[in-house]
Amino acid sequence: MLSIKNLHVSYGGIKALRGVDVQVPDGKIVTLIGANGAGKSTLLRTISGLVKAESGSVEFGGTELTGMKIDKICSQGIALSPEGRHVFADLTVKENLSIGAYLRKDKAEIEKDLQWVYSLFPRLKERNWQYAGTLSGGEQQMLAVGRALMSRPKLLMMDEPSLGLAPLIVQQIFDIIKEINKAGVTILLIEQNANMALKIADKAYVLETGSIVLEGSGEELLQNESVREAYLGKKK
Repeated sequence: MLSIKNLHVSYGGIKALRGVDVQVPDGKIVTLIGANGAGKSTLLRTISGLVKAESGSVEFGGTELTGMKIDKICSQGIALSPEGRHVFADLTVKENLSIGAYLRKDKAEIEKDLQWVYSLFPRLKERNWQYAGTLSGGEQQMLAVGRALMSRPKLLMMDEPSLGLAPLIVQQIFDIIKEINKAGVTILLIEQNANMALKIADKAYVLETGSIVLEGSGEELLQNESVREAYLGKKK
C-alpha cells in the first residue's frame, strides 16, 4: 500500500532522514520505534505533505505523493493522528469529529462513521456536547484518533498515541488500534512504548539518527537482544 524508497529530508543543514526505506502492506500494522529525535515524526509529516522531501519516493497505492498538496494527500485516503493530540479546544467533541470529515460529501456515510467512532470510544458519545479543551488527556487522545477516522482513511498514521497517558488508558488505546485494524484500516504507528507497539505489529522498523537500522516482524524485534536492551529496558 505505502512504499517509501531512499527518502531524504533535511531541516536547513541538518539531515533528518537519510535514505529511509519503509514498506507498509495493505491491512497490516507497521510500527516504527526509536529514540526522540530519530526522525520518526518527520517521516509521518513528510508522508502527509507537511514537510517537503529533499529526494526519494513516497508512493501510496501506486501514486507518487512527493510534491502533492496536503489536501490531495488526505483525499488519497491517508489520515494523521498527530503527537500531542491537537484537538480544537474551543469546539465540542462532535464538532471536532465533524472537522475530520470536512473533505467528504456523503452525509449518510458520515453519520455511519460517526456512530462507528462512538462505538469505539463510548466516552466521546457521552461527552459529544463537551468542549474538547475540558476533556482529560486520554479523552483528547481518543478524540484525535476519532477525528482522523472520520476521513474514512485507508491508512491511519498515529504519532505517539499513548504519550502521557495512564497505563489503563494506554491498554485501551492499543486494544482500539487492533479493532481499527480489524475493520480494514492499515496502521502506521510511532510509539515510545516499544513493548506494546511491537506486540501488535505485523512488521516493525528501528529508526536511529534518520536511518533504518533494523527491521523484522514485531515478534522478531521483541526477541532481538539489542532492541530489548535499548528500547525495552531488558539487559542481555
